[in-house]
Amino acid sequence: MKISIRPENKNDYSTISMINDMAFGQEAEGKLIEKLRKNKKFIKDLSLVACMGNEIIGHILLFPITIKGNEQEFNTLALAPMSVIPELQGLGIGSQLVEKGIAKAKKLGHESIIVLGHENYYPKFGFKPANKFNISAPFDVPENVFMALEMVKGALSTVEGTVEYPKEFDEV
Repeated sequence: MKISIRPENKNDYSTISMINDMAFGQEAEGKLIEKLRKNKKFIKDLSLVACMGNEIIGHILLFPITIKGNEQEFNTLALAPMSVIPELQGLGIGSQLVEKGIAKAKKLGHESIIVLGHENYYPKFGFKPANKFNISAPFDVPENVFMALEMVKGALSTVEGTVEYPKEFDEV
């Protein structure tokens, strides 16, 4: 299957919302993306779409967040959400989106990513339970689904604290 991945553009917005709504079976993720686009920290180059021909079939968003420790704050990215049209799931499109998202984030100088996701899916990209890096979630969640990825070796070695998501995540 020939897939191309590119940054989103304004013409993609409604399709991105629709794909996320379909993939998650609710409208929360589509609304989250719409709200995050209005946040000044939104990075257009980290909102990527997977296309088959001219049709958008998947989407991934990496958004700047912080990890707050007792004495320091650390910048990182949240991988949220990532979606593929349900009929095309399981064909490697999501994996291509994650790999491209990681590569793009690294190229832009980001050093780490946090994800709340499937424990059997994200480790194949190098994600490890965040608690191994002394990073905790701001809400109750099983440790094995709250993960972190160092894109630069040692990037999280001095990090300790709780992830702080922007308010838009709380609103959906």
